[in-house]
Parts: sequence; C-alpha cells; structure tokens
Amino acid sequence: MNPPSSYVPLEEIDRRELLRIARIALKEWLRIGRLPPGAPHRVSLLTQTGAFVTLHVDGTLRGCVGQTDPETPLYRTVSELAIGAATRDARFATLQREEIPRTRITISILSPRERVTDLTRIEPGQHGLLISRGEHRGLLLPQVASENKWDRDTFLSETCRKAGLSPEAWREPGTVIESFTADVFADPS
Repeated sequence: MNPPSSYVPLEEIDRRELLRIARIALKEWLRIGRLPPGAPHRVSLLTQTGAFVTLHVDGTLRGCVGQTDPETPLYRTVSELAIGAATRDARFATLQREEIPRTRITISILSPRERVTDLTRIEPGQHGLLISRGEHRGLLLPQVASENKWDRDTFLSETCRKAGLSPEAWREPGTVIESFTADVFADPS
C-alpha cells in the first residue's frame, strides 16, 4: 500500500524550513496574537497536503493537532497547526511563551489516503489509519502504532476507539478504512 506516485517526501531543506516556520509562528502568536507575514519561495512548501504538528515540552506531550484535507499551502497549514497544538488541544493547557525554548516540534506530512480493501497490507508503524463510519471519524499517525508496539488488529481497534466506535467496528460492513504514510521529522530542541 504505497502512496500514489505523485507523492514526493520533502527534502531536508524543506523539513528544516517548515520547522523554522512552525517555531516562528508559535513565538509570534504567543507574543502578539498573529501569524508572521510572508511566504517561502520553495514550491514544495506551497502545495496543499495533510499534516499534523505535535508539541512536547521537556519530553512530555503538550499538544497535537492535524488537518487531513487542507485548503491552504503547506507552510500556512503547518503554521496554523503549530498554533492549534499550542492553544487548542483540549487535553492540555495553553503553551506559555517561556516554554517555547523547551518545546520540541514534530511535523508529520501525510501522503494521500488510500481506501483499504486488503487488511493484510496494513503495516503498523509504516501506515497511519483513518477510520470512519457515519459521523464518527478517527485518525492515528503511523508512529502511534510503533510507539505502542501494536499489531495490526490492535491498531485497527485503537483507531476505532479514537473515532468513538466500538473496538471491533473495523470488522463491520459500512466502516471505511483508509491508510496513508507520513514523512515525520522533528527539531532538535
């Protein structure tokens, strides 16, 4: 289940630039409440693709927000997600300015999703999952399965739980399972 051939992972220079953009967006938003102006010149950062931004402070998860179908250029999506992870993840208090130097930013750039028709082709740690049924929808990034050492069935069940479905909903007709890969990178902070 490889992503379509039109998907090209980012070059290292693009990754560094996105991490820089995310950190500047956090600083500016927490300092004056607005996004910094300007746009990068690299065409790869102007594409529209799904992404997630995860923040850790002193090694502890502090926020994670994503968007699977953005309508803005990647650099802007990452800026907005960084701010969202810092201020709108309901599980955590808003990130404070003094925490920024201790904040590690991880960005996950998503490949296009593929409908799964053969469950044996799902590789935990390699693929992320988006499971939906009716109004319910849940997504887990590829690294979540790796971090938790989940097998395929557990990964499917946990994604169903995230969607607010029964853990066995992935076995039921009418449940849509999509997979994707992610280009995951983090700053050294």
